Amino acid sequence: MKIAVLGATGRTGRLVVVEARRRGHHAVAVVRDPARLGDLTPDGVATADGLDAAAVTAALAGMDAVVSALGPVPGSAPGVQGELTEVLVDAARAAGVRRAVVVTASGWVVDGDDPLSRYLAKPILARALRDANAGFAVAEPAVRESGLDWTIVRPPMLRDGAPRGAYHQRRDGNVRWRWSMRRADLAAAVCDLLEDPTAVGATVSVAG
Repeated sequence: MKIAVLGATGRTGRLVVVEARRRGHHAVAVVRDPARLGDLTPDGVATADGLDAAAVTAALAGMDAVVSALGPVPGSAPGVQGELTEVLVDAARAAGVRRAVVVTASGWVVDGDDPLSRYLAKPILARALRDANAGFAVAEPAVRESGLDWTIVRPPMLRDGAPRGAYHQRRDGNVRWRWSMRRADLAAAVCDLLEDPTAVGATVSVAG
């Protein structure tokens, strides 16, 4: 597939580019500042601010699928995550791109959680993650109502490091008793779900 990866300069996005290329896909990095790609070598680069609908639409032209690895940016305005997602959805429709995989997070929902997460950890973290959680609460409905062939991927706390080579997934709630995940394993999960027709229209929680 020809895959556009938004957020390719981020720690997760760049790994999605690497994993997609490893599998033989044509991965295009959609970035605001190409200089930040460093040693990353995608199959193509498109320059676009994530809030610039025209630029994102142009970047998605001719693509088979789009992956959004755009995460909350410290210091950004509250709600920007929702705005970025709405622009992405509109751009994908305008460019004729049907398949979309959007990475959000599992920290703002408690469906399926174990008692420790539901009653202790998440209430403590809720204030610190208030803006990010508000953004995801807007982003996910925008994806579900988009009319695209969408998949939402919800990882827990992300860590750097070599991949473990395996992960857990659940489609009816969060993965119980699993609180973190390597970014490299998340990249593999994103590509697995992108290739999986049964994941269309699914919200999938993944964890290490």
